[in-house]
Amino acid sequence: MPMLEVNGVELFYELSGPTGAPTVAFSNSLGTTLAMWDRIVPALRGRYRVLRYDTRGHGRSQVVDAPITIDDLASDLLGLLDGLGVARAHVVGLSLGGMTGQALASRYPDRVVSLTLMATAAYMPSRQSWDERASLVRAQGTAAIVEATMGRWFTADYPTQAPEQVSPVHETFIGIDPVGYAVCCNAIGRMNLRPVIGKISAPTLVIAGANDPATPVPMAEEIRSEIPGAEMIVLPRAAHLLAVEQAEKVAAYLVSFLDQHRESEGKGSLGAVPFETGLLNRKNVLGEEHVERSLAKAGTFAQPWQDFITRTAWGEVWGDPRLPWKTRSLVTLAMMVALHREEEFKLHVRPALKNGVTAGELQSLLLQSAIYAGVPAANAAFRWASDVLGDDLA
Repeated sequence: MPMLEVNGVELFYELSGPTGAPTVAFSNSLGTTLAMWDRIVPALRGRYRVLRYDTRGHGRSQVVDAPITIDDLASDLLGLLDGLGVARAHVVGLSLGGMTGQALASRYPDRVVSLTLMATAAYMPSRQSWDERASLVRAQGTAAIVEATMGRWFTADYPTQAPEQVSPVHETFIGIDPVGYAVCCNAIGRMNLRPVIGKISAPTLVIAGANDPATPVPMAEEIRSEIPGAEMIVLPRAAHLLAVEQAEKVAAYLVSFLDQHRESEGKGSLGAVPFETGLLNRKNVLGEEHVERSLAKAGTFAQPWQDFITRTAWGEVWGDPRLPWKTRSLVTLAMMVALHREEEFKLHVRPALKNGVTAGELQSLLLQSAIYAGVPAANAAFRWASDVLGDDLA
């Protein structure tokens, strides 16, 4: 389980994507975990290296019952970047994560390539209300406020329209440690970033939900007006947790913004690539268990082959960030259909979904394969996909 100790606190994190690609660091909101970004990350896979972590006191990160400030949370993120050897990163945060991003970008401008602030604020009165919420949660747990919170996080009809999206958020919120939640509440109540956000020099995108009662549009407008050159988007039919409720739109805006401010990382992964680099990409796409099993079964005779495909296929080719991993998955599946490579098709079909390919897109790919590779090839591929994915295709 990847943990890193920074500022005396152990933080749980996930780092995936081509090692030569720019890093995008995601910071979660109060009462959530890194899972809140699950529907955003696939849009970035293969073009960016994605760093997600649980804010201290949340998820699998350590809970410390001691007063903190938003600057402490920014120092946590900075320490994580330092510990992972990331010199500069695109920083993305929602609500509390956006506050962390503001503090980091204003204090350490040379470490932030771009800044995306979602459903957040520079100042959130009153201190008394936040302290009262912290006391209530300490006494009764987060379950005491879960219904009121969900009412702020989602528009009125969204929970009935998409229960499969809301239910995990609801359950995660109930499971957040009361002390970890309360400590962060107190930090928000004491926060005032207004005097410092004018120092932010990174290109900044502010995204607000038109129906957000927690951090309404005027709070986002205040941030936009104070950060030089900041852009702002207001999403209709979105409340506070807009990265869940409007995931597709948020992902599209985010990728477009990141691509505009992408720092050059060269011409891809040309030349010699360390084995460890390819191994990381291979595990990220195919899964750690499968890769470890393949390496263990290789033996002395096949070990040079494992070394070759890890360095070349997974290091140089899949490690080249000029094509997103979603595109590479689609191309790979299409070629396996055309060449009638059942084993390799089945190996790549579930990772393709992880890389952002939807069941509908897979269906469309196989239908097109019938035109260019032949009906028998597509017929077999539909059967292979059902063998592997089963109910996931429903």
